[in-house]
Amino acid sequence: MTRVFGLILVAAMGLAGCAPMVMTPPQQMTVPASAPQSARDAARNFVQVVETVQPVAEQECRRMAPRANCNFLIVVDDRPGQPPNAFQTLDAQGRPIVAFNLALIAEARNVDELAFVMGHEAAHHIAGHIDRQRQAAAAGAVVFAGLATLTGADAGRVRAAQDLGAAVGARSYSKEFELEADRIGTVIAKRAGYDPVRGAEFFTRIPDPGNRFLGTHPPNAQRIQVVRETASRL
Repeated sequence: MTRVFGLILVAAMGLAGCAPMVMTPPQQMTVPASAPQSARDAARNFVQVVETVQPVAEQECRRMAPRANCNFLIVVDDRPGQPPNAFQTLDAQGRPIVAFNLALIAEARNVDELAFVMGHEAAHHIAGHIDRQRQAAAAGAVVFAGLATLTGADAGRVRAAQDLGAAVGARSYSKEFELEADRIGTVIAKRAGYDPVRGAEFFTRIPDPGNRFLGTHPPNAQRIQVVRETASRL
């Protein structure tokens, strides 16, 4: 059992006291026929997925990023009233953290969805997306600030251009990062014994971001297609 066990117990108690939160899908999307899980099933499924996916994610991390810290810590955000969410970050020592909130755990319809989301978030660390995003932001800040300086902008406008450049740089590769994480996450979920194609059905119940310029996420249909293509090669 990993260090997440104590946090999972807190999550299970929190889930037991609340009704599952269900996101309303856009009309053009189809929702899987399976019903949302009960709180007890959601907690049990989450424990199962952590125990089976985490070691596979760490194995893939050591294989693909041998210099990285591959000792994942899975945590649960038990604050009430939050929209479903999961994300990857680093602690002060550089240890990778994959965080789920209770709403997402309750919203997942099956273990395949939980496994795919966990694999996807772990993949962000494996692919080094945090560092790569920081580098892109720094490059964007330098370019925009330089252009502003060349046009004779004052110090305030140069700083504003620098901030804008950092934001643009950080978003420039966001869609590519998400698709890369979907591919690696598909591999992790599959090798952990789950069905990533079924897991990617989670995308049918969240708002479609479309293909906006400098958007942070690619269209849901594109992500599902990437998962299907990757799974077909495994």
